[in-house]
Amino acid sequence: MTYRLLRLILSLIAYVALRPQVSGLHNVPRRGPVILASNHLSFVDSILIPLVVPRHVSFIAKAEYFTGRGIKGRISKWFFTTMGNIPVDRTDPRAGQRSLEDALEVLDGGGAFGIYPEGTRSRDGLLREGRTGVAWLALAGHAPVVPVALVGTDKVQPVGKRFPRPYRGVQIQFGAPIDPARQLTAGVKPAQARRELTEQVMTSIQRMSGQERAPR
Repeated sequence: MTYRLLRLILSLIAYVALRPQVSGLHNVPRRGPVILASNHLSFVDSILIPLVVPRHVSFIAKAEYFTGRGIKGRISKWFFTTMGNIPVDRTDPRAGQRSLEDALEVLDGGGAFGIYPEGTRSRDGLLREGRTGVAWLALAGHAPVVPVALVGTDKVQPVGKRFPRPYRGVQIQFGAPIDPARQLTAGVKPAQARRELTEQVMTSIQRMSGQERAPR
């Protein structure tokens, strides 16, 4: 109930301030495990995607959002916990693997998980090479990957800015699901299967977002 109320309030604010253009939502399965793999331009990406998708989407969030002190810390912990985000300690040498294991639990429970294959926000607008964690998840969780392309969120809250601002040029596009079954049955080596699947995802994101690919 708390999540639904928070989502409703944030959705109203987002649609009034941003009027995002959303397309391709029919590509997101209404039930069952699914991975939403998106380009990453701004902090608000992890808020906007769950607001427009008609199901609960979990994202990884840095542990500091859950451990702050005082009123601000309590509000931050309540917000990210209510949104269903999963804390990850970035100082842990195994943080990357632990986050994938947590994500796999979400998929095993039939949930939706959001991930940024680039690994971090783009500071220059270029689309970085995808890391193969998204493919590992898809193959291990037998979950389709829905590529997501965000446009204009860097204008809402550029990297380094503390607060968002109104901007009416935001676009969110959901591409056709990519089924990992081909890699599972093609008989290719696991590392090759992960790289091929990751490249499929990144190519789809690039086509929708129009971003230039960064040099490898």
